[in-house]
Amino acid sequence: MNPLSRLVLCLLLWPFAVMADDAAPSAQLIARGAYLAKAADCAGCHTAPSNGAPYAGGLEMTSPFGTIVSSNITPDRETGIGAYSYEDFAKGLREGVGRGGKGLYPAMPYPAFVKITDDDMRALYAYMMHGVPPVKHRPPETKVPFPFDQRWALRIWRAVFAPKDRFGPDPSRDANWNRGAYLVQSLGHCGACHTPRGIAYQERGYDESSKAFLSGGINDNWYAPNLRADSGSGLGRIAHDDIAAFLKTGHGAGMVAYGSMVETIEDSTQYLSDDDLRSIAVYLKTLPATGAADGVFDASLAPSGRLKTRAPDVAPEQGAAVYAGFCTQCHRNDGKGVPNAFPALAANPSVISEDTTSLIRLVVEGGNSPATMHGPPRQPMPPFAGRLTDAQIAQVLTYVRGSWGNDARPVTTNDVASLRATIHK
Repeated sequence: MNPLSRLVLCLLLWPFAVMADDAAPSAQLIARGAYLAKAADCAGCHTAPSNGAPYAGGLEMTSPFGTIVSSNITPDRETGIGAYSYEDFAKGLREGVGRGGKGLYPAMPYPAFVKITDDDMRALYAYMMHGVPPVKHRPPETKVPFPFDQRWALRIWRAVFAPKDRFGPDPSRDANWNRGAYLVQSLGHCGACHTPRGIAYQERGYDESSKAFLSGGINDNWYAPNLRADSGSGLGRIAHDDIAAFLKTGHGAGMVAYGSMVETIEDSTQYLSDDDLRSIAVYLKTLPATGAADGVFDASLAPSGRLKTRAPDVAPEQGAAVYAGFCTQCHRNDGKGVPNAFPALAANPSVISEDTTSLIRLVVEGGNSPATMHGPPRQPMPPFAGRLTDAQIAQVLTYVRGSWGNDARPVTTNDVASLRATIHK
């Protein structure tokens, strides 16, 4: 074949070579994208409960402006994202703008995903297009009341509140710290739950430069705990290895995951490498304390069993009686629980947190620990909504928050009644 014929043949075949290359990314790139999808917990939000097809959407997420229904992100061309180019895909994740210009509600954590690197974004795209089976499923449309149904207003929201920059490593920090910062701030989008939100539903901080970042926030009537160095409700007393173990198994330092964190561990963090889990712990442990009002743990009071409370008129006998009748079997008389089964209540950051939302909700409706590859078997906590009155729940929680060295504000009957009304329990 002469050179001219060879050139003509190459030009004719070039478009097909590009298509083949686009249609068949390497197995290594797809595997990397699968790992990143786990880190980002994509399936956790885009899979309907009760055996929904992975990534096919349909999960209902509660927000202050209505219920958001997650979309189908399988590569089905009609009902999913199969027609998305890489540019469409990246714009959706980073800017919150779907194909055709449709604005996405900030329940989609694009303020965090904007920090994803180009290499990671391409790996994610390769996995979603070539590693996920297409599913023809059209979830119900998101319907929120006026004026929140006016999606054009999201352009203003994005312009005012959404970050615009990719993640930039801090040269003054080592590789472990920067890796942890990247995972927490971008793919892990930890701030979406653990950072308080402002009046426009914006996160009140997107990295360690903000004192509000990861200082705790309420989502769907769960309080996502403070992840900063506060010694009461935060991670100040929790060791690096315990943080990593908690993310891998749902158990660490006597703590056991609850609420929506159970699904996050089951769907996402249990699959992260030990190195990445350690890097996350390294980063979190450098976040300074908030200094906000909080409960405390005084180890010197733990052996004596002396009760402390900020309300001198609270009668500890009432709470102690409820605890003896309903709680000691799992959490023990000394509040230390059973390792790898039932959480310790003594010194537990979630127990002495100033915000009692999750504590009350757990007693009211119960829950369960995560089921993971490397952790202990799942253990249930029964609901007490039908067995204890509001007053009894307040009494036992006040007792727990003032025993074994714990010292946190009492829980009132009104606190319990208010939350039960909110969650219809």
